[in-house]
Amino acid sequence: MSMRTPLKNVRHLGSAKEGTVHWWHQKVTAVALIPLFVIALAYVISLVGADYERVRYILSLPFTSIILLLLIGATFYHLKLGLQVVIEDYVHGEFRKVVCLMLNNFFCAVVGLAAALAVLKLAFGG
Repeated sequence: MSMRTPLKNVRHLGSAKEGTVHWWHQKVTAVALIPLFVIALAYVISLVGADYERVRYILSLPFTSIILLLLIGATFYHLKLGLQVVIEDYVHGEFRKVVCLMLNNFFCAVVGLAAALAVLKLAFGG
């Protein structure tokens, strides 16, 4: 006895077999964001009132740059995954859904890469 509905049998739609991987990626990035955010927040608080050269020097240190790059990567990957779920659940119509998913991927990639470029410019003195 099949647990599929007659419509699923006709369309051959079933589990995409990717939900668990997506869920794990979202949970891992959420956990990774906690210490990364705390460290970045500590840097921001410690630099309150500092002059421009001091801020630029601290942000160009290798450890700081690595933390910021990891924070940017994890944030925008987590954002992409979260918005993907929202779009898949609440946007109706296949064309609109595909367009929204493409815009989500494009936005997260462009803004994430722009932020990473800013950190790399600071790190390498550009």
